Parts: sequence; structure tokens; C-alpha cells
Amino acid sequence: MEISVLQELRYAYRPKLPASLSQDIAGIGVEYGEPTESISDHEALRGLFKHTYGKPIVTFNRGRNPGIGHKLKAGVILSGGQAPGGHNVIAGLFDGLKKGNPESVLYGFLGGPSGLIGNKAVEITASMMDGYRNTGGFDMIGSGRTKIETPEQFASSLETATKLGLSAVVIIGGDDSNTNAALLAEYFLDRGSPIQVIGCPKTIDGDLKNELIEISFGFDTAVKTYSELIGNIERDANSAKKYWHFIKLMGRSASHIALECALQTRPNICLISEEVEAKKLSLKQIVDSLCDSIARRAANKENFGVVLIPEGLVEFIPEMKTLIEELNDIMAANEGEFAKVEKESFREIVAWLARKLSGPSESLFLSLPEEIAKQLLADRDPHGNVQVSRIETEKLLIGMVEKELEKRAAAGSYRGKFSALGHFFGYEGRCAFPSNFDADYCYSLGFSAFVLTAAGLTGYLSSVRNLSAPAEQWIAGGVPLTMMMNMEHRHGSQKPVIRKALVDLEGEPFKVFAQNRDAWALTTGYRYPGAIQYFGPPEIADITTATLRLEHR
Repeated sequence: MEISVLQELRYAYRPKLPASLSQDIAGIGVEYGEPTESISDHEALRGLFKHTYGKPIVTFNRGRNPGIGHKLKAGVILSGGQAPGGHNVIAGLFDGLKKGNPESVLYGFLGGPSGLIGNKAVEITASMMDGYRNTGGFDMIGSGRTKIETPEQFASSLETATKLGLSAVVIIGGDDSNTNAALLAEYFLDRGSPIQVIGCPKTIDGDLKNELIEISFGFDTAVKTYSELIGNIERDANSAKKYWHFIKLMGRSASHIALECALQTRPNICLISEEVEAKKLSLKQIVDSLCDSIARRAANKENFGVVLIPEGLVEFIPEMKTLIEELNDIMAANEGEFAKVEKESFREIVAWLARKLSGPSESLFLSLPEEIAKQLLADRDPHGNVQVSRIETEKLLIGMVEKELEKRAAAGSYRGKFSALGHFFGYEGRCAFPSNFDADYCYSLGFSAFVLTAAGLTGYLSSVRNLSAPAEQWIAGGVPLTMMMNMEHRHGSQKPVIRKALVDLEGEPFKVFAQNRDAWALTTGYRYPGAIQYFGPPEIADITTATLRLEHR
């Protein structure tokens, strides 16, 4: 396979490590802190995780780790959606194992957690690893969204790990995947198995974070990729001066991506889902606010602009959330009846729903553009629920803004011109060449996972902190997975889960955004970040996100 010059140069890049991990490997010690507690629901979680609850935070420093030179066998899993840097986590784990003992072995489970359940694995060799260093994607071993949740799946996972003689299983994933890692660690211990389970924090959405996990890997690269594209569109908008661009961005559960891209590019408008929910803004209020900004810019002869929209916005709008919940319940309770009606015309489907929806939800549903209403009914997951991520929110807002501006024009309160284009930036950022930051961070996470394994620890998430400082000053260690958990209502019962981190409306990144957005709305002061830089001075090539810098300044 022919490779590009950049790909060849990225293969040769040597990721930077924290000082605690870059010293002679025999001199890496483990410092233990005080016992920890979960976020909430202490008694319930203590009961569910009898063997792994309350473990201490660990930090790596100079010292001795007797297990560091043992021959180990580890298995690694890529779980969930792709995120830039996943291959470097595997590289850090692989190099750590081989430095500790050249006879150590690393297996890659194919296709995600299902590879562990079904015993589909490949040994990762040096030549195989060298073909994926510092590259994007998860194509080295593939990923998957299978959850290990049934007794049979847990038993099969233990059987596979035992047959391969594994010392540890390393799961690279987001909050759900690492909740699975915690349950698997507990299961292994409960069955008397010494096989360890270690997690690594992955998600471009940025919602797996806390005071000890400052950022999930992939977020840095993804937002820089999206910000380059947004900057390009901003420059085009300011050149053509005739289009409003509505850009939907990844981030169903939280608006970290939208907020970071706003800080980097200074769009005219950026909606933050968490603020919409906190202020209980209706869809009409959001549309009116958009129209107000569009009208003010039109008064300045600027009939163009850029709007950023989080992917999960509709679930944070109170009446939309209620509508979606009602639709889910109606479909579940009337599955057979709906299957028959679904074959009829859309008008008859609407009439059938109107008899079952509450008054406010019926009015809202009828007010939606027909294309969006059809998406609410057609795109459903295996459980019959609305797949919110597939709703074209950008088109929904464009359609409603057009109608409202037409009313204002008829009333004489709007004299501008409105032409809009919709975009969705999602997959473009998930497999990009990782930034230097993500390449370094991911390699450090993988190497830390090895040290946790060598120390005989289980039920931990690999952690690297102090990330706004140069890499040599980063602090590596591990965080007990149960420390980040609470109980939540899922699928009809209380389940232990790692809590998602939403945008903090009292946090510094949102405050800086809020202080500037009124000026950005009225003036054309776009910022153009440009492409990710891999070469050059650290202040350009190794720069972190605005969010991380603001949170730790």
C-alpha cells in the first residue's frame, strides 16, 4: 500500500512521555492515596462492587515496582465510536509490555467487546504495531458497540481471557465502555480470577472527564479538525456575503465540542444544550432568538453568518424531550397497531398519533417541518426509540427560522435576505491524524495502563493529569472506576454508570464564551484556526484546547 509523505513522517514521530514514565522502567514506582468514594449512591455501589469499591487513587513516581519486569499477557479492546489516538494507546501499552519484559505478549480483540466474548483475537507484533503508530482510526483491530451484560457474555469473557492466559484486559472506551470495564473487573474477582481489567478514557464528545480525568482522548484532534472546517466556512461566508451556515456538531449528551469550536472560531451564534435546558427555553424561543440576531445583522447589511448547533440539542429542549418520550412510549405500547398504520400515508400516521399524543406534544409535532416529523417516526433504534442523533436539527431550525422571518417581513419588522445552508460535521473528526497532543496523551495513557497492570491493579482507569503543562510535567497514574460512578435509571431499573460530564455553566470556558457572544453575534470577527500543525514550535504544534487552558489557568 502506498502511503503519503505525512503518513510516513507520522510513523516516525516519537510521542513524549511524562517524566515519571520516561525514566528507566525499573525505577517507576506506585504511590497509593487514601481510599475513595463514588460520586453518590455509596451504599448501593459498595454492595455491587464488593471487591473493587473504595480503592485508592495511584500516582507514578520514582521508586520500585517488583512486577514491572514480569512476563505478562494482555488483551486490548477498542470499544465504541472511533476517536483519534486509539492506535497510540495500543502502542504505549505494547511498548511498555516489551520494555518490561521482551517476552510479554499483547493480543488485540477483533471487532470490540464481541472479540473477547467470541475469542477472536490476534497477537500484535512489532511490525504490525509500527504500521499504525500516530495514525487515526480504529482499523488496526476494529471496534464495536457490544455490551458485556448477560451472564453468558460475562462467562464467555472470562473463559476467553483464561484460555489465552491473560494477565489483564485493557478496555479503551467511553463512559459506557468503562462502566463495562468496572463490572468485568468485579466479575473476574468474584469468580476467583486474578485477571485484571484496566480502562482508558476515550470519546471525542469530551463528556468523560472530572478533576482526575481532565480530558478524554480524541477530543483535542476532533475539535481542531471541526474548527478548521468552521473557519473555512466563516471565511467563505464573509467572502460571498449571502449565506447563513447552520452547522451541527457531534455531541449528543453534552455540548463540549460546540463550546470549544466557538471559542476557537468565534461564530455569530452557538447554542449550548445545557444552557437551553437550564433556562427551559422552548423551540420557539430559540427560533425567535436566532431571528433576532439575523435581523440585527441584516440591519447592518450583513445577510450572512454562522450558527453552531450541538447534535443532541433537541433532547435538551423541554417540550421536544417530552414529545420524544411520548413517541417512544406510544410506539412501545402500540407496536402492532403502528406497524399497520405505518403502511398508510403520512397524513394518516399523523392523524393516528394525534389521538394518542398529549395536547402540547400534538401541537408541537404538527408545527414541525414534515421532513423532521418523518425522521422522528422513521429512524428508530432496535428498542424502538427515536434516534436523536439522526434528526437533522440544522434543517429543523433553518425551516422554522425561514417561516418566522417571512412573518416578520410581512409585518415590516425585517428587511433582510435569508438564504441558509445546513452542514453536519461528525465523521470528519473521528479518524483524523491525531494532533501531537493526542499522540502524546494517548501513548502516555497506554503506557500507564501497562504500569497499572504490572502493579497488579484492577478496576482502574488510566489517568494522565496536568495536561495544560508540557508533557514532561504531566502526572501519570490511575483512578478507581467506581469513584466516577453513580446509579441511574436505565431501561426500567437502577444501573451503575459512570456519570457523563456536561458543560459547566459556571465554569471558565462557558463564562468566557458568554462574555463574548453578544459581540460575535453582531460583528464579523471570525477567527480562522487553520489546519492542525504537526511540526514547528511547541506553542503551535503542541497547543492544547481553549477549554483545557481556561479550566487550568
